[in-house]
Amino acid sequence: MPGPTPKPGHMRQRRNQSSTARRLSTELPDDFVAPELPDLGDRVWLQQTREWWADVWSSPMAPEIAAGLADIHGLYVLAVLVDDFWRTGDPKLAAEIRLQRTAFGLTPIDRRRLQWEIERVDEAQDRGTRRRRTPPADEGQGGQEPPEDPRSVLHAV
Repeated sequence: MPGPTPKPGHMRQRRNQSSTARRLSTELPDDFVAPELPDLGDRVWLQQTREWWADVWSSPMAPEIAAGLADIHGLYVLAVLVDDFWRTGDPKLAAEIRLQRTAFGLTPIDRRRLQWEIERVDEAQDRGTRRRRTPPADEGQGGQEPPEDPRSVLHAV
């Protein structure tokens, strides 16, 4: 005995979709401006901290972090922890850094938890280009030209 008929497609609602799921572009928007490390009076930021800050803001996660304007304050706190860690090497600071950075998707496991996926468009395009340039194994046998690949007219947009 069949069950009830399914709802029409336009009325269905998925309840298992994550609101944080994103596909992150490897290219930052043209108008994106990374914030500077804060001026904390007498603190001179170490080179390692400045490099870490630049890495964070040049990563694919930067637009997501910038979208939540309140997040910047958490990153300022994290920058102080990173700077203090490089000054002292204290393992307790390393543990706190590890806890704090999870909120910003800065590690692969954090991105997986947030369901953030970084685009790999270039790799896919390169694979397709190599595949189209590689002649088939039986080309040239029997004196016949291989048929033209109908996909050769397709281009990525």
